[in-house]
Amino acid sequence: MSAASGPAIQLLGVEKTYANGTQALLPVQLEVARGEFLTLLGPSGCGKSTLLKMVAGLLAPTAGTVQRWGQPVVAGTAAGSELGFVFQEPTLMPWACVADNVRLPLDLAGVPRAEAQARVLEALQRVGLAGFEQSLPRELSGGMKMRVSIARSLVTRPRLLLMDEPFGALDEITRYRLDSDLLQLWQQQGLTVVFVTHSIHEAVFLSQRVLVMAARPGRVVDEVCIDEPYPREAAFRVSTGFAQLAARLQASLLGASTA
Repeated sequence: MSAASGPAIQLLGVEKTYANGTQALLPVQLEVARGEFLTLLGPSGCGKSTLLKMVAGLLAPTAGTVQRWGQPVVAGTAAGSELGFVFQEPTLMPWACVADNVRLPLDLAGVPRAEAQARVLEALQRVGLAGFEQSLPRELSGGMKMRVSIARSLVTRPRLLLMDEPFGALDEITRYRLDSDLLQLWQQQGLTVVFVTHSIHEAVFLSQRVLVMAARPGRVVDEVCIDEPYPREAAFRVSTGFAQLAARLQASLLGASTA
């Protein structure tokens, strides 16, 4: 299989043990297909964020190899424009307007101002924030701040989007709306998405495939395919199929916690 047609991500026997001896992640063998929406589901402390950060090159594995687009990931080196990362908190510069916050990755990359501005407007349009370019973060709701963070991750036009519990602190209605918006972006942009959550319902609604993780020590204990068509509307959340899938994931999590 050529690099051009191979998986977006490969984890080959990847594990992580911290300097204090804590084994954060047992060996993981994983492939993420190009264009796939994969979710990592599990409780706090199960290694979800650790795994995501190793894919991003923010952490080095203790053992094994991480590959993106067929190339080894070297921790500490710039991922370039191919990768966008959305963290749990929006991490916006409070003194800077929305447009300046979104433009930051392009400024750091030396993109000419005129081109950068056009791409900022495009990204804000995609996340439903056209017209808020000059607003300051303190003037925005929590959901709007997270949309700014997503726009900032999209402005480099990445192929891979990594999302670490981005909607966990939001109210349920806002979270549902952003879940639906994210699915539209994923399909429109042809993105590969790896999404971290501890919400069973969010995992079922968003994903093509869910990896269930258990803590102490962090490990993958189950893989569940969500074989439901897109677009997924609000009615899917109250369907029998949704309830069955949620029950399956809940059983996996409970079984892992008592193993």
